This record gives sequence, C-alpha cells and structure tokens, in this order.
Amino acid sequence: MYQRILVATDGSTLSKKAVKGAIGLAGAIGAELVALHVVPRYPMSYFEGAVGLSPKDVERTEKAWADKAQDLLDAVVGQARAQGVKARPAIVHSDLVADAILGAAKKNKCDLVVMASHGRKGLKRVLLGSETQQVLTHGTVPVLVLR
Repeated sequence: MYQRILVATDGSTLSKKAVKGAIGLAGAIGAELVALHVVPRYPMSYFEGAVGLSPKDVERTEKAWADKAQDLLDAVVGQARAQGVKARPAIVHSDLVADAILGAAKKNKCDLVVMASHGRKGLKRVLLGSETQQVLTHGTVPVLVLR
C-alpha cells in the first residue's frame, strides 16, 4: 500500500497525535517514516513583525530554532524505531509551510502525508489559515488528516 509516509510535526499536542498515528500506520503496513519539521526564517522587516536584531543575533536565533527542531525530530525517530519502524528526520527552512511539506514529500518520494488539523471553521479558519487545507488542495499525494 504505502511505502514511505511523511509526518509533519511542530511539537504541539495535536501534532503528537499525528505522529503517534503515523508511527502506528507505518508499523502496521511496514512503511518507512519521514518525520518533518518546518523551521521558519527570522522576520527581517518591520512589516513582517521583526524586532531589530543584529545579523549575528538573527543567526543565533535561527540556529536555536533548528536545534530545537532536530531535538524534536530525534525524539520522533527514536519513538518510531522503538516500535520497529524505520524512520528518518527531515528539516526544511521555509516560511511557506504547506509548500515545504509538499516539497519534502516529493523530494523524499513519500506516497502519504500524515498531519494534524485543529478543525477550525468559519471566520477562524479564514483569519488563521490552514496549512493542512493548503496541503490537501495543492498536493498530489494522499493526505491523512488527524484531529
């Protein structure tokens, strides 16, 4: 059925449920797991919400975010391997989360994407946006959405 599953995680409680589900599915069908975290770039202009930092401070902040992402993914990979699932981490640096997820799925030759959704409706969904919705509507790979 599926040979390589990409699970997108941000470390939130909700995404931990998606990780658990993805590991369980991968284990049940013998698929490999790719655990993905998208690290944003530091906002550089006032209009992006930036606080004026020196280039060294920006670099240090982005490195801290990448290190935190690596720790998160190491934990996911360890959890998967403890259950007998072959797994590897993937970090992408981008402000476009949905595009990064779809790009990582293509690059890693994943045939299923697993991710969480808050299930927001109406105005909240319009105002807050939905990375999951973007992945669902713009991708060519099947997407399993967990809540």
